[in-house]
Amino acid sequence: MLAAAFRRLSGHTLRPATTFVRWQSSETSGGNTVGGKSTVKDADTIFDKIIQKKIPAEIIYEDEQCLAFNDVSPQGPVHFLVIPKRKIPKLEDSAANDKEILGHLLHVAGQLGKSKAPQGFRLVINNGDHGCQTVYHIHLHVIGGRQLGWPPG
Repeated sequence: MLAAAFRRLSGHTLRPATTFVRWQSSETSGGNTVGGKSTVKDADTIFDKIIQKKIPAEIIYEDEQCLAFNDVSPQGPVHFLVIPKRKIPKLEDSAANDKEILGHLLHVAGQLGKSKAPQGFRLVINNGDHGCQTVYHIHLHVIGGRQLGWPPG
């Protein structure tokens, strides 16, 4: 029922789940930043490979601009990621012309979050090494399905 409401509101369809993907990121700190700037901008990340369908993922939503899939190491009963198909390495790397895609990511995260965790959810964007970013392709974590603690971290 909620999925049908989301389709009516957004004009997009929810994709059926495919397969799980498990990985350990090799894109963590330790050589991927110089002076606080990402050095992996042009290198393919695990998310680029998921977008290209080279690596399977449990995709829950896809449109022309973004992709959403379940996290392989969920931190709650509901935990999925929303990523742009065009890579922006970190939130701080976004430009003024990225406002539309950033807004779209938030909208999709909100609509999917509402359908999957109707009592509420947390939205997290990690940025840089100290922000616990391990994949340098911006992504929104949507976590819910239970009462979450505060403060996080």
